[in-house]
Amino acid sequence: MSYVKTFLPWIIFAVLPSSQWKWAALAGLVVAVVVIVQQRAAGAGWDAMIIEVGSAVFFAVLAAIAFADPHSPVHDYSAALSSGTLAVIAGGSLLVGKPFTLGIAKQTTPREFWDQPLFVRTNVIITGVWTAAFAVTAVVLAVFAHAGNAHSTPATLIQVAGFVVPMIFTVRYVAAVRAKAGAR
Repeated sequence: MSYVKTFLPWIIFAVLPSSQWKWAALAGLVVAVVVIVQQRAAGAGWDAMIIEVGSAVFFAVLAAIAFADPHSPVHDYSAALSSGTLAVIAGGSLLVGKPFTLGIAKQTTPREFWDQPLFVRTNVIITGVWTAAFAVTAVVLAVFAHAGNAHSTPATLIQVAGFVVPMIFTVRYVAAVRAKAGAR
């Protein structure tokens, strides 16, 4: 459930009608801020909200552009930019040694596991998969946008798949790691 909440602003942005992109960007911003406030109130650390903070910044900038110029060429590339931004955030978290999934995983994992190499390595792998999925999605969506198909149903499905595929991987990979660790 943590991942759904984490990516809720992006999911909302992806499924709202493209013709309403300025409102979709504003909705993404509002949801990102609400999620941050809720998670902080629940005691979540900033390390568990790397994506949420990046989301708020992205949607604040996108909403400003969209409201300033609703016909901006950024509109056609907004889906690709959103996935690209997520790839940069996720990849950046790996580069600085703080995989974004680590903070999320700590919310449901007992403290005694947090420093174990298997726990950290599992989160590096999961964050790597999310990063790759976002990067591939960004490239495909940029190709769609360049071809004039940025606002098509297939583009929306690709954007949604960019979340669903790594989410399914995460659930299955964590289950496999736990089963293997339990067998030892």
